[in-house]
Amino acid sequence: MIRARLARSVRRVANAAAPTTTRPDMRIVALVGLAAGALGGLFGVGGGLIIVPGLVLVAKVERRLAHGTSLAATLPIALASLSTYVAHGNVDWAVAPLMAIGTVTGAVAGTKLLTILPKRTITIVFIVTVLATAVRLLLATEATGRDNLTAWSGVLLVVIGLATGTLSGLLGIGGGVVMVPVMVVLFGMVPVIAKGTSVAVIVPTSIMGTLSNRSNANVDLKVAAVAGGSGVVSAIAGGVIADGISPGVANLMFAFLLLFVAGTQILTLRSDHDEVAVG
Repeated sequence: MIRARLARSVRRVANAAAPTTTRPDMRIVALVGLAAGALGGLFGVGGGLIIVPGLVLVAKVERRLAHGTSLAATLPIALASLSTYVAHGNVDWAVAPLMAIGTVTGAVAGTKLLTILPKRTITIVFIVTVLATAVRLLLATEATGRDNLTAWSGVLLVVIGLATGTLSGLLGIGGGVVMVPVMVVLFGMVPVIAKGTSVAVIVPTSIMGTLSNRSNANVDLKVAAVAGGSGVVSAIAGGVIADGISPGVANLMFAFLLLFVAGTQILTLRSDHDEVAVG
C-alpha cells in the first residue's frame, strides 16, 4: 500500500514538472506568423522577436520548444523578405557570405546551449540582447555606406557572425536584431541595405540551426510551417514598405518595438524561475 502510494506521488510530481506536449491552436500560431512576417520584412529580421513571445505567452508552447520552432519558422519568412530586398537591390553580397560563415557555425553551438541552459537564463539572455539593441538604435548614427572591405574587416564580420549565430540557435531568432545595428554602426551601411543583407544571412543560419534543433527534439515542424507560411505574404509587404521609410524613422520604430518585446519577456521570468533549480 505504501509503495503504491509512493509510486503515484512520484508520477504526479513527474507529470507536473513535464512540459505540456499539447499542440497549440493553429489559428493563433498563424496570427503570430502574420505579425512576425511583417516584422521580418519591415526591419530585416527573421521574425523570432515576435514568434518566441507569441508561442510562449499566447500559444502556451514550452520555452525551449518555442525557441527551436521559432528558428525553423524564420526560414520561409526570411526567404520571402529576401526576394523583396533583392528585387530592390538592397543586399550587400560581399558582406553576406562572410557573416554567414560565422552564423552557421554559431547556430549549431547555440542549439547545443539551448538543451543545457536553464529556461530562466535563456529568457534573461533574450531580454538583454533585445534591450541592448534597442538602446543602441535610439542613438543617432550617420550611415552613408560602408568602406571597402579589408582582411581585418572580413575577419570581424566572421566573428560577428559567429556570435550572432550562437544567439540565433539559443534564442530562436534569425539574428537580425544583432546584425542590422552592427552593420549600420560599425560599417556605416545604409539601414535598408543592412536589413537586406541580414535577411540573406538568416536563411542559411535558420537551416543549420533547425537541423541541429531537430536532432535535439527542440522543434515542432508543423507549428513552424504554419507560423512561417502565414508570415510569407506579410513579409513581402513589409519589405516593400521598408524601401520607402527613412532610416531615422525605421530605427526609431524598431527600437520601440524591441523595448515592448523586452517588456513582455520580463513578465515571463517568474514562470521560468523554477528552472534555476531544475535546469
